[in-house]
Amino acid sequence: MKHLPKTLILSLLLSATALLPGCKKSEPTAEQTPGTRTLKVGVNPVPHGEILRVAIPLAAREGVRVEVVEFTDYIQPNIALADKQLDANYFQHVPYLESFSTDRKLALASVGAVHLEPLALYSTRHARIEELPEGARITIPADPTNAGRALHLLAQQGLLRLREGVGVAATVKDVVDNPRKLELREIDAEQQPRTLEDVAAAVINGNYFLEAQKNLKLDAKVLARESAKDNPYANVLVVRKGDEARPEVQMLLKALRSEEVRRHIESTYGGAVIPAF
Repeated sequence: MKHLPKTLILSLLLSATALLPGCKKSEPTAEQTPGTRTLKVGVNPVPHGEILRVAIPLAAREGVRVEVVEFTDYIQPNIALADKQLDANYFQHVPYLESFSTDRKLALASVGAVHLEPLALYSTRHARIEELPEGARITIPADPTNAGRALHLLAQQGLLRLREGVGVAATVKDVVDNPRKLELREIDAEQQPRTLEDVAAAVINGNYFLEAQKNLKLDAKVLARESAKDNPYANVLVVRKGDEARPEVQMLLKALRSEEVRRHIESTYGGAVIPAF
């Protein structure tokens, strides 16, 4: 049997390892040079991937090469990070990180906040909250932290009343008054934009709405939006516990908190994404 050329063997190995489960192909973003340190970072495409790509050239100047790996859900980025398929991820807020890490017994930690996506109530049928009819069907995200967050937004608008003292863990069972008899449905956050035209309104995570607005050409009105003041739901850069002080991680955080990134966020997203630094 003939030996395969080393270059062919290397090519086959690279092809076999190019993809991570549940994600798109990793994307090299800068040339590897002597002394360069590489970080493989998992993101949701919008706005996290877009924001990260603004920071990448800034990190490269400090000798940090970033590979972007895109995910379309909220589960796999944390699993891949815990399994050491990633060095970091950037897609979530701290309440979700803490809840997910506790449930899955993962040792993950926030390095710092980058941006806030205020949760908003969207509708393709109505232009004002007052137009929502009795019995209107409204979807909210199915994951526990964002479901509670959505219910609080609806309560702040006077659409319902929650049990006294209930916090971010609020569920539909904590609704004690529903004067318009709204039909509240929990569905996967990534599916909400696709079903928006079938319901009266939906409380949607900003990243999923922004991506759907581009791909599905949604024409929706914002009926209500979370206040950014004292909002604990800023999206953060996350690593495995113990990696928070890695120099390349800190350099990436610095790049993500740069004035270039601030200007990009403020000029691109029309208030649907706000700098958190």
